[in-house]
Amino acid sequence: MARLPYANLAAPDAAALVEQIIAERGSVLHLYQMLLHSPPIARGWLTHLTGIRHHNSLPGDLRELVIMRVAILNRAPYEADQHAPIALKEGMSQAQLDALPHWEDSDLFSAAQRAVLAYTDAMTRNVQVEDPVFQEVRRHFDERLTVELTATIATYNMVSRFLEALQIHSHDAR
Repeated sequence: MARLPYANLAAPDAAALVEQIIAERGSVLHLYQMLLHSPPIARGWLTHLTGIRHHNSLPGDLRELVIMRVAILNRAPYEADQHAPIALKEGMSQAQLDALPHWEDSDLFSAAQRAVLAYTDAMTRNVQVEDPVFQEVRRHFDERLTVELTATIATYNMVSRFLEALQIHSHDAR
Protein backbone atom coordinates (compact mmCIF):
# COMPACT_ATOMS: atom_id res chain seq x y z
CA MET A 1 0.00 0.00 0.00
CA ALA A 2 1.30 3.43 -0.94
CA ARG A 3 2.50 5.75 1.80
CA LEU A 4 0.17 8.51 0.61
CA PRO A 5 -3.36 8.24 -0.74
CA TYR A 6 -3.63 8.54 -4.49
CA ALA A 7 -4.71 11.94 -5.79
CA ASN A 8 -8.29 12.67 -6.71
CA LEU A 9 -8.45 12.52 -10.52
CA ALA A 10 -11.55 14.70 -10.48
CA ALA A 11 -9.79 17.62 -8.79
CA PRO A 12 -10.37 20.79 -10.86
CA ASP A 13 -6.67 21.65 -11.16
CA ALA A 14 -5.91 18.16 -12.52
CA ALA A 15 -8.68 17.66 -15.09
CA ALA A 16 -6.84 18.82 -18.22
CA LEU A 17 -3.72 16.91 -17.26
CA VAL A 18 -5.72 13.75 -16.53
CA GLU A 19 -7.16 13.98 -20.05
CA GLN A 20 -3.66 14.40 -21.50
CA ILE A 21 -2.29 11.44 -19.53
CA ILE A 22 -5.15 9.23 -20.70
CA ALA A 23 -4.62 10.36 -24.31
CA GLU A 24 -0.87 9.63 -24.14
CA ARG A 25 -0.76 6.60 -21.84
CA GLY A 26 -4.20 5.00 -22.18
CA SER A 27 -4.97 5.35 -18.48
CA VAL A 28 -3.74 7.11 -15.36
CA LEU A 29 -1.18 4.71 -13.94
CA HIS A 30 -0.51 4.62 -10.20
CA LEU A 31 2.65 6.68 -10.77
CA TYR A 32 0.73 9.55 -12.34
CA GLN A 33 -2.11 9.32 -9.86
CA MET A 34 0.44 9.93 -7.11
CA LEU A 35 2.21 12.70 -9.06
CA LEU A 36 -1.15 14.46 -9.54
CA HIS A 37 -0.97 15.66 -5.94
CA SER A 38 1.16 18.32 -7.64
CA PRO A 39 -0.18 19.00 -11.15
CA PRO A 40 2.85 21.16 -12.13
CA ILE A 41 5.24 18.34 -11.17
CA ALA A 42 3.04 15.76 -12.91
CA ARG A 43 3.00 17.87 -16.09
CA GLY A 44 6.79 18.24 -16.10
CA TRP A 45 7.24 14.55 -15.37
CA LEU A 46 4.90 13.57 -18.22
CA THR A 47 6.72 15.84 -20.66
CA HIS A 48 10.10 14.51 -19.61
CA LEU A 49 9.08 10.84 -19.72
CA THR A 50 7.38 11.30 -23.09
CA GLY A 51 10.65 12.70 -24.44
CA ILE A 52 12.67 9.82 -23.04
CA ARG A 53 10.23 7.11 -24.17
CA HIS A 54 8.94 8.44 -27.48
CA HIS A 55 11.24 11.14 -28.85
CA ASN A 56 14.61 9.52 -28.60
CA SER A 57 16.53 7.51 -31.15
CA LEU A 58 17.72 4.81 -28.74
CA PRO A 59 16.31 1.49 -30.00
CA GLY A 60 13.31 0.33 -27.96
CA ASP A 61 14.91 -2.94 -26.92
CA LEU A 62 17.91 -1.08 -25.45
CA ARG A 63 15.67 1.46 -23.72
CA GLU A 64 13.67 -1.34 -22.10
CA LEU A 65 16.84 -3.28 -21.24
CA VAL A 66 17.97 -0.21 -19.29
CA ILE A 67 14.61 0.24 -17.57
CA MET A 68 14.39 -3.40 -16.55
CA ARG A 69 17.97 -3.43 -15.23
CA VAL A 70 17.38 -0.24 -13.22
CA ALA A 71 14.21 -1.80 -11.77
CA ILE A 72 16.19 -4.87 -10.68
CA LEU A 73 19.07 -2.88 -9.19
CA ASN A 74 16.74 -0.52 -7.32
CA ARG A 75 14.35 -3.28 -6.23
CA ALA A 76 11.46 -1.46 -7.91
CA PRO A 77 8.81 -4.08 -8.77
CA TYR A 78 6.25 -1.57 -10.07
CA GLU A 79 8.72 -0.38 -12.70
CA ALA A 80 9.47 -3.98 -13.71
CA ASP A 81 5.76 -4.91 -13.78
CA GLN A 82 4.98 -1.99 -16.08
CA HIS A 83 7.92 -2.49 -18.43
CA ALA A 84 8.33 -6.28 -18.81
CA PRO A 85 5.49 -6.49 -21.38
CA ILE A 86 6.90 -3.46 -23.21
CA ALA A 87 10.38 -5.03 -23.22
CA LEU A 88 9.00 -8.18 -24.85
CA LYS A 89 7.10 -6.11 -27.40
CA GLU A 90 10.26 -4.12 -28.19
CA GLY A 91 12.22 -7.30 -28.97
CA MET A 92 13.77 -8.52 -25.75
CA SER A 93 13.27 -12.24 -25.17
CA GLN A 94 11.83 -13.80 -22.03
CA ALA A 95 15.18 -15.59 -21.64
CA GLN A 96 16.96 -12.23 -21.61
CA LEU A 97 14.55 -10.85 -19.02
CA ASP A 98 15.14 -13.95 -16.90
CA ALA A 99 18.94 -13.61 -17.27
CA LEU A 100 19.02 -9.90 -16.43
CA PRO A 101 19.73 -10.28 -12.69
CA HIS A 102 23.01 -12.06 -13.56
CA TRP A 103 23.67 -10.72 -17.05
CA GLU A 104 27.45 -10.90 -16.62
CA ASP A 105 27.22 -14.73 -16.62
CA SER A 106 24.90 -14.91 -19.64
CA ASP A 107 25.71 -15.29 -23.32
CA LEU A 108 22.28 -13.94 -24.30
CA PHE A 109 23.44 -10.34 -24.64
CA SER A 110 25.34 -8.76 -27.53
CA ALA A 111 28.48 -6.68 -27.02
CA ALA A 112 26.43 -3.47 -27.31
CA GLN A 113 23.86 -4.75 -24.80
CA ARG A 114 26.65 -5.74 -22.42
CA ALA A 115 28.13 -2.24 -22.70
CA VAL A 116 24.70 -0.75 -21.97
CA LEU A 117 24.22 -3.04 -18.96
CA ALA A 118 27.67 -2.24 -17.53
CA TYR A 119 26.96 1.48 -17.98
CA THR A 120 23.55 1.12 -16.35
CA ASP A 121 25.08 -0.75 -13.43
CA ALA A 122 27.80 1.87 -12.96
CA MET A 123 25.43 4.84 -13.12
CA THR A 124 22.90 3.19 -10.82
CA ARG A 125 25.21 1.65 -8.25
CA ASN A 126 28.10 4.12 -8.18
CA VAL A 127 26.87 7.29 -9.91
CA GLN A 128 30.39 7.89 -11.23
CA VAL A 129 31.33 5.81 -14.29
CA GLU A 130 34.82 4.45 -14.74
CA ASP A 131 36.54 5.36 -18.02
CA PRO A 132 36.72 1.78 -19.37
CA VAL A 133 32.94 1.36 -18.96
CA PHE A 134 32.28 4.68 -20.69
CA GLN A 135 34.75 3.94 -23.49
CA GLU A 136 32.98 0.63 -24.20
CA VAL A 137 29.67 2.50 -24.54
CA ARG A 138 31.34 4.97 -26.93
CA ARG A 139 32.62 2.08 -29.07
CA HIS A 140 28.97 1.27 -29.83
CA PHE A 141 27.20 4.63 -29.76
CA ASP A 142 27.68 8.11 -31.21
CA GLU A 143 27.30 11.29 -29.16
CA ARG A 144 23.53 11.54 -29.56
CA LEU A 145 22.86 7.93 -28.59
CA THR A 146 25.30 8.20 -25.67
CA VAL A 147 23.41 11.25 -24.37
CA GLU A 148 20.04 9.55 -24.88
CA LEU A 149 21.28 6.37 -23.17
CA THR A 150 22.64 8.37 -20.23
CA ALA A 151 19.39 10.36 -19.91
CA THR A 152 17.33 7.16 -20.03
CA ILE A 153 19.37 5.53 -17.26
CA ALA A 154 19.22 8.68 -15.13
CA THR A 155 15.47 9.13 -15.71
CA TYR A 156 14.50 5.61 -14.76
CA ASN A 157 16.63 5.82 -11.64
CA MET A 158 14.54 8.88 -10.77
CA VAL A 159 11.34 6.96 -11.49
CA SER A 160 12.26 3.95 -9.37
CA ARG A 161 13.39 6.11 -6.48
CA PHE A 162 10.09 8.00 -6.50
CA LEU A 163 8.09 4.76 -6.70
CA GLU A 164 9.97 3.08 -3.88
CA ALA A 165 10.11 6.07 -1.54
CA LEU A 166 6.30 6.32 -1.70
CA GLN A 167 5.82 2.52 -1.91
CA ILE A 168 3.77 2.63 -5.09
CA HIS A 169 2.92 -0.87 -6.31
CA SER A 170 0.88 -2.36 -9.14
CA HIS A 171 -1.58 -4.07 -6.80
CA ASP A 172 -2.49 -0.89 -4.89
CA ALA A 173 -6.15 0.03 -4.87
CA ARG A 174 -6.77 3.53 -6.17
